[in-house]
Amino acid sequence: MDQHLSPTPYMDFDVPEVMDFAKTAGKGATAKDKAVNLYYAVRDGFPYNPYAFNFERENYKASFTLAAGEGFCIQKSILLAAAARAMGIPAQLGFGNVVNHLATERLKKLMGGDLFVFHGYTVLWIDGRWVKATPAFNRAMCDKFNTRPLEFDGANDSVFHPYDNSGNQHMEYVHEYGAFDDMPFDLMIAEMRKYYPQWFGEAV
Repeated sequence: MDQHLSPTPYMDFDVPEVMDFAKTAGKGATAKDKAVNLYYAVRDGFPYNPYAFNFERENYKASFTLAAGEGFCIQKSILLAAAARAMGIPAQLGFGNVVNHLATERLKKLMGGDLFVFHGYTVLWIDGRWVKATPAFNRAMCDKFNTRPLEFDGANDSVFHPYDNSGNQHMEYVHEYGAFDDMPFDLMIAEMRKYYPQWFGEAV
């Protein structure tokens, strides 16, 4: 489990501020308690901002998101994974492509549709098994868009609800990339270039 517990260039909990955040937010008697507390600290303490996406490597460090006070799914997942490792909980990063049936018109215009490539989540080793946790959407944002916030109990996978509060289809996973020991930045860029060539000044 050493590779799932060590600091990395992106999960930089060797930075004092990240370690302090983990110790403050991750209190608990058990690994499950610590993981759940960290999940909610990241989910609701760092508002989701999809427009925080960028191509700068440094902006994917846990320390960057901590200082920014907000982030999008990948940044928030990295922060959760880093904080979990800091508290002795093995952690990885997971990625998948999702169709967001409730994306705003502004987002769909930016993305060129409702396919969101390389959506990020965290995978935590708790009580002898890997459990998925998705801390992306904070409660205040979910309330605004009539969507149930994802809860996490440390025992069951927390992934996007398929429907919103009105019964409309919400998120649908269409591809899984698997789990990684650190942020696969180059793979992310390659996938973004493949699906969103307009972002790179290339013909669609």
